[in-house]
Amino acid sequence: MVQGRAISPEDVATIRALITQHPQAHRRRLSQLLCEAWEWRNPRGQYKDMAARSLMRKLHEEGEIRLPPPRRPATNARRGCQPLAVPSAGSPLDCWLRELRPIQLELISPKGPHRDLLFGYLAHYHYLGWRGPTGQNVAYLVWSARGQALGALVFDAAAWKLAARDQFIGWEAATREKHLAKVVNNSRFLILPWVKVPHLASHLLALATGRLRQDWEQKYGQAIELVETFVEQDRFAGTCYRAANWIHLGATRGRSRNDRDQTLHVPIKDVYVYPLSRSFRQRLGGGDG
Repeated sequence: MVQGRAISPEDVATIRALITQHPQAHRRRLSQLLCEAWEWRNPRGQYKDMAARSLMRKLHEEGEIRLPPPRRPATNARRGCQPLAVPSAGSPLDCWLRELRPIQLELISPKGPHRDLLFGYLAHYHYLGWRGPTGQNVAYLVWSARGQALGALVFDAAAWKLAARDQFIGWEAATREKHLAKVVNNSRFLILPWVKVPHLASHLLALATGRLRQDWEQKYGQAIELVETFVEQDRFAGTCYRAANWIHLGATRGRSRNDRDQTLHVPIKDVYVYPLSRSFRQRLGGGDG
């Protein structure tokens, strides 16, 4: 499975033939040609050029195909060579939640005025760091009513396979492959270290899940039905997720969410999910696989 698509030997052969037939084509052009050959489109009918490019790059890294050299360094590589500036720390904020309301979630766009601020906060204050988004994502910067930055949230692609989640939905492999794009992952949740406000975290989760479905569909033309997240047991108790009515499904087995070869060992994490509609199982094909 690559980029949410099951890749067969015949598919690899098609890509190899495409590269052979267009020896002068650069990587971007090859990804466009692959989308055309497969009629690979998103729900809005647009070709999934970035997904195709990522798929071909992964196959190249695995030695399945040979792509022409990139014309310029990858965006993430450039970002890695130019670390994001550390945003200025705010004044200590120790107060009651009511003093900050109404809290606003700013939807961050790729060219928005606060994009680098959000990236900088995540890169320097989130324990996992941040190298920028990959693939489909929705990100929010959190502001108080007085314009004070409070934190950030990022939602992006769900785990390929997750036993507790798949059992909860009622997924078999074929059904999961068909509906996985309707599940997203809360991959980053940050409250800035100088912000000490009781109940703020659960309040932000409620605000985000209240608008996430609409924001995701407006951006990508794809309805989503469920949000998942992973909480490291050695670091956090998951209290804010429980308080925001997320459902605890159990714990991981100490593997990366994208580890298909069962070779990567990572900290044990609790798995939480939040349904975005009452009929989420039906819309996700639960039990029909």
